[in-house]
Amino acid sequence: MATYTLPELPYDYATLEPVINPQIIELHHDKHHAAYVKGANDTLEQLEEARDKEAWGAINGLEKNLAFHLSGHILHSIYWHNMTGDGGGEPLEKDGVGELADAIAESFGSFAKFKSQLTKASATTQGSGWGVLAYEPVSGRLIVEQIYDHQGNVGQGSVPILVFDAWEHAFYLQYKNQKVDFIEAMWKVVDWQDVAKRYAYAKQRAHSLLLVP
Repeated sequence: MATYTLPELPYDYATLEPVINPQIIELHHDKHHAAYVKGANDTLEQLEEARDKEAWGAINGLEKNLAFHLSGHILHSIYWHNMTGDGGGEPLEKDGVGELADAIAESFGSFAKFKSQLTKASATTQGSGWGVLAYEPVSGRLIVEQIYDHQGNVGQGSVPILVFDAWEHAFYLQYKNQKVDFIEAMWKVVDWQDVAKRYAYAKQRAHSLLLVP
């Protein structure tokens, strides 16, 4: 059975300074993300045992655990690549990401309106969660999702292309309880090249994943 592995960071711990300090990156990746990978693999083993023994007393908890840990692993895997030390600004045609820029303007009215919505969605998550820009394949538009934990409030079939981690472990050592300050700072490290590639791939492939008449 296939298992999940912790991906390597695409940069050094200090690359995202001063927006995110090295200690946070190290703990966040090496401890928190690693825990989600282990949790997903452990749950798969427990589900295999349940199938072998026809013992389904814990099925509700196991399915919930798999969704939680697997979604945490997937979102974090996107998160690391969504950031770069020389990122920020907004997607522009002159930088080769005009298709993404046009899609944002079409879906939200303007980049400024999109930025405001994703910032508010991320900063106002109740407890732990994420703000996510996703491609929604039924309408072919971009949407913002406010996800609690790692998997709640998700539109089925939507493909995340830009994710802002709003869990406290992503910022508390540096920003204390000022989540909104962390989210505002995140815009300085967004890698629009990565987001544009994810958008293009999602638009190309996502329709084949849904049975839409």
